Amino acid sequence: MKIAVFAGDGIGPEVTREAVRVLEALGLPGLELIEGDVGGAAWRKHGHPLPPQTLAIAHAADAILFGAVGDFQCDHLERALRPEQAILGLRKELGLFANLRPAKVFPGLEDRSALRPEVAGSIDLLIVRELNGDVYFGEKGIRTLPDGRRQGWDMMSYAEDEVRRIAHVGYKAAQGRGGRLCSVDKANVLETSQLWRDVMIEVSAEYPDVELSHLYVDNAAMQLVKSPGQFDVIVTGNLFGDILSDQASMCVGSIGLLASASMAVGTKGLYEPIHGSAPDIAGQDKANPMATILSAAMLLRHSFGREADAARIEAAVAKALEDGFLGGDLGGSHGTRALGDAVLERL
Repeated sequence: MKIAVFAGDGIGPEVTREAVRVLEALGLPGLELIEGDVGGAAWRKHGHPLPPQTLAIAHAADAILFGAVGDFQCDHLERALRPEQAILGLRKELGLFANLRPAKVFPGLEDRSALRPEVAGSIDLLIVRELNGDVYFGEKGIRTLPDGRRQGWDMMSYAEDEVRRIAHVGYKAAQGRGGRLCSVDKANVLETSQLWRDVMIEVSAEYPDVELSHLYVDNAAMQLVKSPGQFDVIVTGNLFGDILSDQASMCVGSIGLLASASMAVGTKGLYEPIHGSAPDIAGQDKANPMATILSAAMLLRHSFGREADAARIEAAVAKALEDGFLGGDLGGSHGTRALGDAVLERL
């Protein structure tokens, strides 16, 4: 079980440390942890946010546990050298195309959501986000028009096979859950989305046991607030998935509780909390490590098939929360190390 550990910037090292403690406490056979530098920390040491030695570690590993990247002190750098290029580069190099982001309210935390408790308590969904296409990876630039005005442009596009590949991930996920798949697009105004919808309908013929529905992204955002319990699995593109998954995190109470998996074909994946590097609280023992610990649970489940160990971690996190161990993001006063200790004690 060779796991690359890329802690990154800001609170990344702190929250990753707690997840590693949990993994080590399980006594997993053949566990090997290999650390590597990414983000602003890597740029300072190696001159690049994703240096060759880190890439080599990533390629050799069975799975990657990732902290966070982002450093305002690197804002002056050209885009290719900024910390965020580390995660984009890993997605491209490793073929990580499917982002899985579960969102579920933990018992007892319904009142921590921005929604009414009875609404928040109904949330139990999975967002499947395509990672390799869309406007993030299309051609882009800023040009000067003949009259001297500047114009920024970004190309949004999807190839049919890219949509078909993520569609299968969404349908299979729905088969293992409640059997309902909602495809989110903007087909009323975007040709890219019309192709997306057409392919989603075509692939549905292979999954007669899954109920397919469609929503425009603006309506989907509204429904996530109005009636989130209606959703089982949401599958959508890169841009819409980025926005909706962050919205879902606040519906459940805190971005500090949400884990994610970015999967390649097969079992290789990168696992990370969906929050950022939060440099304003870095090194102060204030960060909530629960999302990173839950990411480690997803790592065991999806890359190694260790469902029992993953469930153990998730149960320990749920019990710690139920017992009142809350970070500052949830209105509590427990620090990073104390929250990690609480999970370990319940493991």
